[in-house]
Amino acid sequence: MTDFTHFNEHGRAKMVDITNKKETARKAIARSSIQMNQQVYDSITENKIKKGDVLSVAQVAGIMAAKQTSTLIPMCHPIPISGVDLSFEWSTLENNYELVIHAEVKTIGSTGVEMEALTAASVAALTVYDMCKAVDKSMVIGQTYLLEKSGGKSGDYKR
Repeated sequence: MTDFTHFNEHGRAKMVDITNKKETARKAIARSSIQMNQQVYDSITENKIKKGDVLSVAQVAGIMAAKQTSTLIPMCHPIPISGVDLSFEWSTLENNYELVIHAEVKTIGSTGVEMEALTAASVAALTVYDMCKAVDKSMVIGQTYLLEKSGGKSGDYKR
């Protein structure tokens, strides 16, 4: 375990200086999910949600969120993102349905895009909740975590 890098010599928060870090191709993939009942699942898959196409809106929300990460997370650097993609996959859990969300973010830069991928996946799940809460408020947003990342000084990571 490495030392935390977001504190200065006085123990106060700081943004890490990446001035001398080498630019490399970087990628991160994060996962989140949202569980729902059959009524919500049917409403989404049959395009019966009054607010519109849920997965299309969640896709755009995730992309927008990745681009705004540095305005939401205080110590994140604003970075040039070269690509964001979200994918959705359905699975069945007993009497519930789960929408699994994967967010992939890429850049060429001096710092990674893990936070951007995590933010994209999280906001996509929140968007699904927002669009479907009129049908059922008992949806549960599941664990959100980093699946993999590549590039940079710390190397590759795969969960």
